[in-house]
Amino acid sequence: MATLEHIHFVPHNLEYRKGTATYSTSSSRSSLKNLPQLFWKDGTPWREANLWAVERTTTGEASLKTVASNMNGLLNYAKFLESRELKWFEFPVRKAERCLVLYRGSLIKMRNAGLLSPSTASEYMRNCIMFYRWVKHRELLAPHVVLWREKPYSVKFFDQVGFERTISVITTDLSIPNRKRIGLTLENGLLPLSELDRDAILDLAAAEATPELYLMLALGFFTGMRLGSICDLKLRTLEHAIPDPSAKGLLRLAVGPGAVPPVHTKFGVTGQVWIPEALRDELLEYAKGSRRIARAIKAPPENRDLLFLTRYGNSYGRRGTDQSSAVNVEMSDFRKRGIKAGLQVLRKFRFHQSRCTFGTVLTRLALSTCADVALVIGIVSDALLHGPNSEATTLKYIRFEQALLAV
Repeated sequence: MATLEHIHFVPHNLEYRKGTATYSTSSSRSSLKNLPQLFWKDGTPWREANLWAVERTTTGEASLKTVASNMNGLLNYAKFLESRELKWFEFPVRKAERCLVLYRGSLIKMRNAGLLSPSTASEYMRNCIMFYRWVKHRELLAPHVVLWREKPYSVKFFDQVGFERTISVITTDLSIPNRKRIGLTLENGLLPLSELDRDAILDLAAAEATPELYLMLALGFFTGMRLGSICDLKLRTLEHAIPDPSAKGLLRLAVGPGAVPPVHTKFGVTGQVWIPEALRDELLEYAKGSRRIARAIKAPPENRDLLFLTRYGNSYGRRGTDQSSAVNVEMSDFRKRGIKAGLQVLRKFRFHQSRCTFGTVLTRLALSTCADVALVIGIVSDALLHGPNSEATTLKYIRFEQALLAV
């Protein structure tokens, strides 16, 4: 299966003298840490995709975070190609046999089955189109190869003064429209779980999943932290937790770039999240166990304070992101076990739904004890670490619960 690796890229200069090629470290170009690179299942690199990533990052065309997201989309495409035994550069005359057309159909089926969110399906296809546009621009495919049919269209809008403007845009017949779920949804178009389904998932995870995945799910369901924050939790974060004077049995964890130690948060928001004292104690007990200690021994110095480590001593998450390939693999295996055990809610369950579930439970409790909606918005926003410009996201939780109460 294709993999996405993150390397420390050091630019080199190529010199050709007297029939011999030599490489020397470039003094004019800086190195890049965590540069994403794709490898096929046989270990060979996908050179064209990797060159695309290097070029976009080193020329300043896109940030490293954006390139990492694009390459993650190409990883999904690479896995599809390998599963169908297709080549990325072969485009038969018959349209229905072309790899991009087949991939588009697969994404739409997964979206319709609830296995992919509409936005993810659209993004994956968009990443492929971006890559192939670059391939055509670099003339890495023959000029006569037909990839898609271009479709121009116009977008009208009004500027700040009130004048109508029109922008001409070029799309393709391969793009997938982002058809959002109809009705009230929460972050990323997801829905929360019932408390019964939540408890069933946690019970099964305790019995069938790894201890790390079980504890991560518990953190998602009972703190509302994003996966990136959970993967970056430090032992000292737990040890420095302080009791909440207004809520017996709850502690507060300091997270964000301004916390000591710092813990990754989306948009770099610094704040405090609630955590049940019993869960904090369970996490500290896990940290003292032989399983984690054995992993910490293998870890490099910068990883040893992390609460969760892979069996090789690496971080579960990619630093500075909310993504984790390691958790995705464990979730896929856990999902299969759950479906086999008859727990159908796991068929479409996504890790981020644990955050949505926590947010709705908190909102419900706040609305039941406080009539001031503005105060409830503040409570939910602080607990979920919504940024200063995320009022609309917080309001989704309020409206979602109000709609349920009105039924």
